[in-house]
Amino acid sequence: MTRELYSIKNHAEDEVKKAGSLQAIQHLKVKYLGKKGVFTEKIKSLKSIPQEERPEYGRILNEIKNHIEALLKTEESQYKSSEMERVLQTQSIDVTIPGSYVPIGHLHPTTKVLNEIIDIFTSLGFQVEEGAEIESDYYNFEALNMPKDHPARDMQDTFYINDDLVLRTHTSPVQIHVMEKYTPPLRVVAPGKVYRCDADVSHIPMFQQLEGFMVDDHISMSDLKGVLEVFLHNVFGPMTSIRFRPSFFPFTEPSAEVDISCVICKGSGCNVCKNTGWVEILGAGMINPRVFELAGYDPDRYTGFAFGLGIERITMLKYGINDIRLFLENDKRFLEQF
Repeated sequence: MTRELYSIKNHAEDEVKKAGSLQAIQHLKVKYLGKKGVFTEKIKSLKSIPQEERPEYGRILNEIKNHIEALLKTEESQYKSSEMERVLQTQSIDVTIPGSYVPIGHLHPTTKVLNEIIDIFTSLGFQVEEGAEIESDYYNFEALNMPKDHPARDMQDTFYINDDLVLRTHTSPVQIHVMEKYTPPLRVVAPGKVYRCDADVSHIPMFQQLEGFMVDDHISMSDLKGVLEVFLHNVFGPMTSIRFRPSFFPFTEPSAEVDISCVICKGSGCNVCKNTGWVEILGAGMINPRVFELAGYDPDRYTGFAFGLGIERITMLKYGINDIRLFLENDKRFLEQF
């Protein structure tokens, strides 16, 4: 019976020598060593060998199997090396050829404008503070002099999570958190996302705002005017005209709407400015003494100003964009213009 094993060995050696390719060697591995291969079947047949012959038969079977396995492994390794050498010789890479162009992304236009605005204010000595997008009703409204029955709440179009938590409608709550944490002097800008139930060509339910405020001894309206002039001239150019119009905000007194000469028609009148030559750009005013009291400041000692602006609105005016929804659509034809 062992003669059959040596016959298999000789036949396998002969087939390996004549293989001629890596594919043929892999075929022989399956034929002799696979799950249904010659040696696997011989191992399964051991139980049919007479018990007194089984040890010797098993020893020879195992030796021949290991011999063929090692032979196949050596030949496979040699064929793989030869194949790699052939590939390197026939498919070499010219490393001096310029690489393919890969388009590189860039900042979103609103991000570019926000970064520009922050750079302007930090150059004026303002520090950047951020706050949570989910706020308590107290910090979003009451601490800013808007109690629960205040009519100004109707202007906010608020997303309520529950009776006490809201998606913040402005970044002004950061002002309260900062005043509770630090003592004057303060010069702070607070950028971030805000949320309101509103959606059309000029409004979206999520947009970006930047709140700015300064608190110290003897801060006046002229300080507010000076800071905003530097800011607006840096963004829209030194020839931009600026005007303040009386307005009302619960958290500032006196309050003002700030306009700039139309960036499209340069003040001569067009559809953008409704033929007035002016466009509204932000709201501002002197911080209401009641807000100081709620934050724990002495309103007889400290004064300050605050202002708030929409990043999307600044971006639309700066680049002449007529639909705010374009910022959210991720249309490459629009974004690649910036």
